[in-house]
Amino acid sequence: MTAKKIALLGSTGSIGRSTLDVVKAHPGQFDIRALAAHSNVELLIKQYRAFRPQYLCIINPDSGAALKERVKDEPVEVLVGRDEMVHLAGLAEVDIVVNAVVGAAGLLASLEAVKKGKRLALANKESLVTGGPLFPPLVEKTKALILPIDSEHSAIWQALGNSREEEVRRIIITASGGPFRKFSLDQLREVTVKQALNHPTWKMGPKITVDSSTLANKGLEVIEAVVLFSMPTEKLKVVIHPQSTIHSMVEFVDSSIMAQLSAPDMRLPISYALFWPKRVASNFGALNLDSLSELTFEQPDFDRFPALKLAYDVAAAAGTAPAIFNAANEVAVDAFLNKGIKFLQIAELIEDAVETIEGVSRPTLEDILNADRMARQHVEKMIGKPTCS
Repeated sequence: MTAKKIALLGSTGSIGRSTLDVVKAHPGQFDIRALAAHSNVELLIKQYRAFRPQYLCIINPDSGAALKERVKDEPVEVLVGRDEMVHLAGLAEVDIVVNAVVGAAGLLASLEAVKKGKRLALANKESLVTGGPLFPPLVEKTKALILPIDSEHSAIWQALGNSREEEVRRIIITASGGPFRKFSLDQLREVTVKQALNHPTWKMGPKITVDSSTLANKGLEVIEAVVLFSMPTEKLKVVIHPQSTIHSMVEFVDSSIMAQLSAPDMRLPISYALFWPKRVASNFGALNLDSLSELTFEQPDFDRFPALKLAYDVAAAAGTAPAIFNAANEVAVDAFLNKGIKFLQIAELIEDAVETIEGVSRPTLEDILNADRMARQHVEKMIGKPTCS
Protein backbone atom coordinates (compact mmCIF):
# COMPACT_ATOMS: atom_id res chain seq x y z
CA MET A 1 0.00 0.00 0.00
CA THR A 2 1.33 3.44 -0.97
CA ALA A 3 1.55 5.84 1.97
CA LYS A 4 -0.99 8.67 1.80
CA LYS A 5 0.71 12.07 1.63
CA ILE A 6 -0.53 14.61 4.20
CA ALA A 7 -0.33 18.39 4.53
CA LEU A 8 -1.05 19.18 8.17
CA LEU A 9 -2.12 22.78 8.80
CA GLY A 10 -2.11 23.79 12.47
CA SER A 11 0.37 21.09 13.44
CA THR A 12 1.35 22.52 16.84
CA GLY A 13 -2.21 22.82 18.18
CA SER A 14 -4.07 20.08 20.03
CA ILE A 15 -5.66 18.60 16.88
CA GLY A 16 -2.38 18.81 15.00
CA ARG A 17 -0.49 17.01 17.74
CA SER A 18 -3.20 14.34 17.93
CA THR A 19 -3.01 13.87 14.15
CA LEU A 20 0.72 13.21 14.42
CA ASP A 21 0.01 10.69 17.20
CA VAL A 22 -2.24 8.80 14.77
CA VAL A 23 0.40 8.92 12.03
CA LYS A 24 3.06 7.67 14.46
CA ALA A 25 0.78 4.82 15.57
CA HIS A 26 0.48 3.55 11.98
CA PRO A 27 3.99 3.51 10.50
CA GLY A 28 4.19 3.27 6.72
CA GLN A 29 0.55 4.32 6.21
CA PHE A 30 1.15 8.08 5.92
CA ASP A 31 3.83 10.45 4.69
CA ILE A 32 3.85 13.93 6.22
CA ARG A 33 4.76 16.22 3.31
CA ALA A 34 4.03 19.60 4.90
CA LEU A 35 3.62 21.05 8.38
CA ALA A 36 2.22 24.52 9.05
CA ALA A 37 1.95 26.31 12.39
CA HIS A 38 1.09 29.79 13.56
CA SER A 39 4.14 30.79 15.60
CA ASN A 40 5.44 27.89 17.74
CA VAL A 41 8.87 27.52 16.18
CA GLU A 42 10.27 25.20 18.86
CA LEU A 43 7.54 22.59 18.56
CA LEU A 44 7.44 22.87 14.77
CA ILE A 45 11.16 22.05 14.62
CA LYS A 46 10.65 19.04 16.91
CA GLN A 47 7.89 17.85 14.61
CA TYR A 48 10.13 18.36 11.59
CA ARG A 49 12.84 16.21 13.11
CA ALA A 50 10.34 13.46 13.88
CA PHE A 51 8.53 13.40 10.50
CA ARG A 52 10.94 15.03 8.02
CA PRO A 53 8.41 16.84 5.80
CA GLN A 54 9.43 18.52 2.55
CA TYR A 55 7.82 21.83 3.58
CA LEU A 56 7.58 23.84 6.79
CA CYS A 57 5.34 26.89 7.02
CA ILE A 58 5.11 29.45 9.81
CA ILE A 59 2.16 31.80 9.49
CA ASN A 60 3.38 34.56 11.80
CA PRO A 61 5.92 36.63 9.78
CA ASP A 62 7.75 37.61 12.98
CA SER A 63 8.69 33.95 13.51
CA GLY A 64 9.83 33.34 9.93
CA ALA A 65 13.45 34.47 10.29
CA ALA A 66 13.95 32.36 13.43
CA LEU A 67 12.59 29.25 11.74
CA LYS A 68 14.73 29.72 8.63
CA GLU A 69 17.85 30.19 10.73
CA ARG A 70 17.17 27.07 12.81
CA VAL A 71 16.76 24.77 9.77
CA LYS A 72 19.07 26.51 7.28
CA ASP A 73 21.21 23.38 6.89
CA GLU A 74 18.23 21.01 6.59
CA PRO A 75 16.73 19.70 3.31
CA VAL A 76 13.41 21.46 3.86
CA GLU A 77 11.68 24.39 2.16
CA VAL A 78 10.54 27.06 4.63
CA LEU A 79 7.49 29.15 3.78
CA VAL A 80 6.25 32.17 5.69
CA GLY A 81 2.75 33.69 5.84
CA ARG A 82 -0.89 32.76 5.46
CA ASP A 83 -0.80 32.77 1.66
CA GLU A 84 1.95 30.16 1.73
CA MET A 85 -0.13 28.00 4.08
CA VAL A 86 -2.96 28.17 1.54
CA HIS A 87 -0.47 27.14 -1.15
CA LEU A 88 0.35 23.99 0.83
CA ALA A 89 -3.33 23.00 0.84
CA GLY A 90 -3.22 22.73 -2.95
CA LEU A 91 0.09 20.89 -3.43
CA ALA A 92 -0.22 18.43 -6.31
CA GLU A 93 1.58 15.65 -4.44
CA VAL A 94 -0.68 15.85 -1.35
CA ASP A 95 -3.54 13.36 -0.97
CA ILE A 96 -5.03 14.55 2.35
CA VAL A 97 -5.15 18.06 3.79
CA VAL A 98 -5.75 18.12 7.53
CA ASN A 99 -7.01 21.59 8.42
CA ALA A 100 -6.57 22.06 12.16
CA VAL A 101 -6.10 25.84 12.00
CA VAL A 102 -8.01 27.79 14.65
CA GLY A 103 -10.63 30.31 13.51
CA ALA A 104 -11.64 31.90 10.21
CA ALA A 105 -7.98 31.91 9.12
CA GLY A 106 -8.56 28.34 7.91
CA LEU A 107 -11.23 29.24 5.32
CA LEU A 108 -8.97 29.97 2.34
CA ALA A 109 -6.93 26.82 2.92
CA SER A 110 -10.10 24.70 2.98
CA LEU A 111 -11.32 26.32 -0.23
CA GLU A 112 -7.96 25.67 -1.90
CA ALA A 113 -8.02 22.00 -0.90
CA VAL A 114 -11.54 21.57 -2.25
CA LYS A 115 -10.73 23.46 -5.47
CA LYS A 116 -7.89 20.99 -6.07
CA GLY A 117 -10.15 18.00 -5.41
CA LYS A 118 -8.33 16.89 -2.25
CA ARG A 119 -9.57 14.82 0.64
CA LEU A 120 -10.06 17.49 3.32
CA ALA A 121 -9.98 16.20 6.90
CA LEU A 122 -11.60 19.17 8.57
CA ALA A 123 -11.23 20.25 12.19
CA ASN A 124 -11.54 23.94 11.29
CA LYS A 125 -15.31 24.25 11.67
CA GLU A 126 -15.08 27.96 10.90
CA SER A 127 -14.40 27.09 7.24
CA LEU A 128 -17.93 25.78 6.74
CA VAL A 129 -19.44 28.27 9.20
CA THR A 130 -18.10 31.34 7.41
CA GLY A 131 -17.82 30.04 3.85
CA GLY A 132 -20.72 27.61 3.86
CA PRO A 133 -22.43 28.82 0.66
CA LEU A 134 -19.20 28.47 -1.31
CA PHE A 135 -18.47 24.80 -0.68
CA PRO A 136 -21.38 22.75 -2.17
CA PRO A 137 -20.87 23.91 -5.78
CA LEU A 138 -17.10 23.44 -5.48
CA VAL A 139 -17.46 19.93 -4.10
CA GLU A 140 -19.88 19.09 -6.90
CA LYS A 141 -17.39 20.36 -9.48
CA THR A 142 -14.14 18.85 -8.18
CA LYS A 143 -15.50 15.77 -6.35
CA ALA A 144 -13.42 16.68 -3.31
CA LEU A 145 -14.27 14.93 -0.03
CA ILE A 146 -14.82 16.83 3.22
CA LEU A 147 -14.34 14.47 6.14
CA PRO A 148 -15.12 15.91 9.59
CA ILE A 149 -12.64 15.55 12.44
CA ASP A 150 -14.75 17.27 15.12
CA SER A 151 -15.93 14.50 17.43
CA GLU A 152 -19.58 15.57 17.10
CA HIS A 153 -19.64 15.74 13.32
CA SER A 154 -17.64 12.55 12.99
CA ALA A 155 -20.24 10.87 15.21
CA ILE A 156 -23.07 12.19 13.03
CA TRP A 157 -21.26 11.07 9.88
CA GLN A 158 -20.81 7.57 11.28
CA ALA A 159 -24.40 7.34 12.55
CA LEU A 160 -25.91 8.57 9.28
CA GLY A 161 -24.18 5.96 7.17
CA ASN A 162 -25.81 5.96 3.74
CA SER A 163 -29.15 7.27 4.97
CA ARG A 164 -31.18 9.65 2.84
CA GLU A 165 -32.29 13.03 4.21
CA GLU A 166 -35.95 11.99 4.16
CA GLU A 167 -35.10 9.09 6.51
CA VAL A 168 -33.69 11.44 9.16
CA ARG A 169 -36.04 12.95 11.73
CA ARG A 170 -33.34 14.95 13.47
CA ILE A 171 -29.66 15.16 14.25
CA ILE A 172 -28.86 15.41 17.96
CA ILE A 173 -25.59 17.17 18.76
CA THR A 174 -24.35 16.54 22.28
CA ALA A 175 -22.58 19.12 24.44
CA SER A 176 -20.74 18.61 27.70
CA GLY A 177 -22.25 21.83 29.02
CA GLY A 178 -18.80 23.14 29.86
CA PRO A 179 -17.65 24.18 33.33
CA PHE A 180 -20.65 26.45 33.98
CA ARG A 181 -23.53 24.07 33.32
CA LYS A 182 -24.94 24.65 36.82
CA PHE A 183 -24.00 28.32 37.20
CA SER A 184 -26.68 30.94 37.76
CA LEU A 185 -26.69 34.20 35.80
CA ASP A 186 -25.24 35.97 38.83
CA GLN A 187 -22.39 33.46 38.96
CA LEU A 188 -21.80 33.77 35.22
CA ARG A 189 -21.33 37.51 35.60
CA GLU A 190 -18.27 36.86 37.78
CA VAL A 191 -16.63 34.10 35.73
CA THR A 192 -12.85 34.39 35.42
CA VAL A 193 -10.59 33.34 32.54
CA LYS A 194 -9.06 30.64 34.72
CA GLN A 195 -12.49 29.15 35.41
CA ALA A 196 -13.47 29.25 31.73
CA LEU A 197 -10.31 27.38 30.73
CA ASN A 198 -11.01 24.53 33.15
CA HIS A 199 -13.07 22.23 30.93
CA PRO A 200 -14.52 19.20 32.77
CA THR A 201 -13.88 16.56 30.09
CA TRP A 202 -11.84 17.79 27.09
CA LYS A 203 -8.30 19.19 26.83
CA MET A 204 -8.37 21.81 24.09
CA GLY A 205 -6.85 25.13 23.09
CA PRO A 206 -7.97 28.31 24.91
CA LYS A 207 -10.27 29.66 22.20
CA ILE A 208 -12.32 26.51 21.72
CA THR A 209 -12.39 25.92 25.49
CA VAL A 210 -14.00 29.32 26.04
CA ASP A 211 -16.39 28.60 23.16
CA SER A 212 -17.41 25.43 24.95
CA SER A 213 -18.07 27.37 28.15
CA THR A 214 -20.40 29.85 26.37
CA LEU A 215 -21.95 27.09 24.19
CA ALA A 216 -20.96 29.20 21.17
CA ASN A 217 -19.03 26.11 20.08
CA LYS A 218 -22.27 24.13 19.85
CA GLY A 219 -23.76 27.00 17.90
CA LEU A 220 -20.90 26.85 15.42
CA GLU A 221 -21.42 23.09 15.16
CA VAL A 222 -25.11 23.59 14.35
CA ILE A 223 -24.19 26.01 11.57
CA GLU A 224 -21.52 23.63 10.27
CA ALA A 225 -23.89 20.64 10.31
CA VAL A 226 -26.36 22.50 8.09
CA VAL A 227 -23.67 22.71 5.40
CA LEU A 228 -21.86 19.43 5.98
CA PHE A 229 -24.94 17.19 6.04
CA SER A 230 -27.32 19.33 3.92
CA MET A 231 -29.83 19.38 6.76
CA PRO A 232 -32.25 22.21 7.56
CA THR A 233 -31.84 23.98 10.90
CA GLU A 234 -35.13 22.61 12.23
CA LYS A 235 -33.70 19.06 12.06
CA LEU A 236 -30.82 19.94 14.39
CA LYS A 237 -31.08 19.71 18.16
CA VAL A 238 -28.49 20.29 20.90
CA VAL A 239 -28.66 18.37 24.18
CA ILE A 240 -26.39 18.66 27.20
CA HIS A 241 -24.63 15.38 27.94
CA PRO A 242 -22.13 15.99 30.77
CA GLN A 243 -20.37 12.63 30.50
CA SER A 244 -19.13 13.35 26.93
CA THR A 245 -19.49 9.67 26.09
CA ILE A 246 -22.12 9.93 23.35
CA HIS A 247 -20.64 12.31 20.82
CA SER A 248 -23.82 12.80 18.81
CA MET A 249 -26.88 10.88 17.62
CA VAL A 250 -29.17 10.57 14.64
CA GLU A 251 -32.88 9.91 15.12
CA PHE A 252 -34.57 8.33 12.11
CA VAL A 253 -38.19 8.61 11.00
CA ASP A 254 -38.96 5.15 12.40
CA SER A 255 -37.98 6.55 15.85
CA SER A 256 -34.78 4.52 16.12
CA ILE A 257 -31.68 6.42 17.28
CA MET A 258 -28.10 5.69 16.28
CA ALA A 259 -25.41 6.99 18.62
CA GLN A 260 -21.60 6.95 18.51
CA LEU A 261 -19.88 6.36 21.87
CA SER A 262 -16.25 6.57 22.88
CA ALA A 263 -13.97 8.07 25.49
CA PRO A 264 -13.20 11.75 24.80
CA ASP A 265 -10.13 11.25 22.60
CA MET A 266 -9.80 13.29 19.39
CA ARG A 267 -7.44 10.71 17.92
CA LEU A 268 -10.40 8.43 17.23
CA PRO A 269 -12.28 10.74 14.81
CA ILE A 270 -8.95 11.78 13.28
CA SER A 271 -8.09 8.13 12.64
CA TYR A 272 -11.54 7.48 11.17
CA ALA A 273 -11.15 10.40 8.72
CA LEU A 274 -7.60 9.52 7.68
CA PHE A 275 -8.36 5.84 7.02
CA TRP A 276 -11.92 6.22 5.67
CA PRO A 277 -13.63 4.21 4.23
CA LYS A 278 -11.82 1.59 6.30
CA ARG A 279 -11.67 1.17 10.07
CA VAL A 280 -8.33 0.12 11.54
CA ALA A 281 -7.35 -1.46 14.83
CA SER A 282 -6.72 1.16 17.50
CA ASN A 283 -7.22 1.83 21.20
CA PHE A 284 -7.86 5.54 20.71
CA GLY A 285 -11.10 6.41 22.51
CA ALA A 286 -11.47 2.90 23.95
CA LEU A 287 -14.43 2.85 26.32
CA ASN A 288 -14.80 0.69 29.43
CA LEU A 289 -18.55 0.09 29.63
CA ASP A 290 -18.20 -1.38 33.11
CA SER A 291 -17.09 2.02 34.39
CA LEU A 292 -20.13 3.87 33.03
CA SER A 293 -22.44 4.63 35.92
CA GLU A 294 -24.85 6.91 34.05
CA LEU A 295 -25.60 8.70 30.80
CA THR A 296 -27.67 11.83 31.37
CA PHE A 297 -29.19 14.48 29.14
CA GLU A 298 -30.48 18.01 29.73
CA GLN A 299 -31.96 20.79 27.65
CA PRO A 300 -29.66 23.78 27.05
CA ASP A 301 -30.70 27.01 28.76
CA PHE A 302 -30.85 29.77 26.15
CA ASP A 303 -31.25 32.46 28.82
CA ARG A 304 -27.93 31.63 30.47
CA PHE A 305 -26.20 30.69 27.21
CA PRO A 306 -27.70 33.03 24.58
CA ALA A 307 -24.91 32.46 22.03
CA LEU A 308 -26.43 29.06 21.21
CA LYS A 309 -29.90 30.47 20.53
CA LEU A 310 -28.35 33.22 18.41
CA ALA A 311 -26.46 30.61 16.38
CA TYR A 312 -29.74 28.87 15.48
CA ASP A 313 -31.11 32.18 14.20
CA VAL A 314 -27.91 32.81 12.25
CA ALA A 315 -27.95 29.31 10.74
CA ALA A 316 -31.50 29.88 9.52
CA ALA A 317 -30.59 33.30 8.09
CA ALA A 318 -27.54 31.84 6.26
CA GLY A 319 -25.70 34.07 3.79
CA THR A 320 -23.03 36.14 5.56
CA ALA A 321 -24.75 36.01 8.96
CA PRO A 322 -22.67 33.00 10.14
CA ALA A 323 -19.45 34.79 9.11
CA ILE A 324 -20.49 37.80 11.19
CA PHE A 325 -21.34 35.56 14.16
CA ASN A 326 -18.01 33.75 13.95
CA ALA A 327 -15.84 36.84 13.53
CA ALA A 328 -17.58 38.66 16.38
CA ASN A 329 -17.11 35.63 18.60
CA GLU A 330 -13.40 35.35 17.78
CA VAL A 331 -12.73 38.97 18.69
CA ALA A 332 -14.89 38.83 21.82
CA VAL A 333 -13.26 35.62 23.07
CA ASP A 334 -9.81 37.08 22.50
CA ALA A 335 -10.82 40.15 24.51
CA PHE A 336 -12.14 37.96 27.33
CA LEU A 337 -8.94 35.89 27.39
CA ASN A 338 -6.97 39.12 27.66
CA LYS A 339 -9.32 40.31 30.43
CA GLY A 340 -10.71 43.16 28.36
CA ILE A 341 -14.38 42.18 28.80
CA LYS A 342 -16.49 40.05 31.12
CA PHE A 343 -17.73 36.57 30.32
CA LEU A 344 -21.36 37.47 29.55
CA GLN A 345 -20.27 40.27 27.25
CA ILE A 346 -19.05 37.71 24.72
CA ALA A 347 -22.60 36.82 23.70
CA GLU A 348 -23.72 40.45 23.96
CA LEU A 349 -21.06 41.56 21.50
CA ILE A 350 -21.90 38.76 19.07
CA GLU A 351 -25.58 39.69 19.13
CA ASP A 352 -24.80 43.36 18.62
CA ALA A 353 -22.66 42.59 15.57
CA VAL A 354 -25.25 40.24 14.03
CA GLU A 355 -28.02 42.81 14.51
CA THR A 356 -25.98 45.79 13.32
CA ILE A 357 -24.16 44.53 10.24
CA GLU A 358 -26.30 44.02 7.16
CA GLY A 359 -26.02 40.54 5.71
CA VAL A 360 -25.76 39.32 2.12
CA SER A 361 -28.06 36.41 1.28
CA ARG A 362 -26.10 34.98 -1.68
CA PRO A 363 -22.51 35.90 -0.89
CA THR A 364 -19.34 35.66 -2.92
CA LEU A 365 -16.00 35.01 -1.23
CA GLU A 366 -15.42 38.77 -1.26
CA ASP A 367 -18.76 39.33 0.52
CA ILE A 368 -17.83 36.78 3.19
CA LEU A 369 -14.38 38.25 3.77
CA ASN A 370 -15.91 41.73 3.92
CA ALA A 371 -18.52 40.60 6.47
CA ASP A 372 -15.75 39.03 8.54
CA ARG A 373 -13.73 42.25 8.46
CA MET A 374 -16.69 44.49 9.33
CA ALA A 375 -17.70 42.27 12.25
CA ARG A 376 -14.19 42.34 13.69
CA GLN A 377 -13.97 46.11 13.38
CA HIS A 378 -17.42 46.55 14.90
CA VAL A 379 -16.67 44.40 17.96
CA GLU A 380 -13.27 46.00 18.47
CA LYS A 381 -14.98 49.39 18.41
CA MET A 382 -17.62 48.26 20.91
CA ILE A 383 -14.96 46.84 23.23
CA GLY A 384 -13.26 50.21 23.23
CA LYS A 385 -16.36 51.90 24.61
CA PRO A 386 -16.62 52.47 28.38
CA THR A 387 -19.56 50.06 28.72
CA CYS A 388 -17.35 47.18 27.50
CA SER A 389 -14.24 47.99 29.48
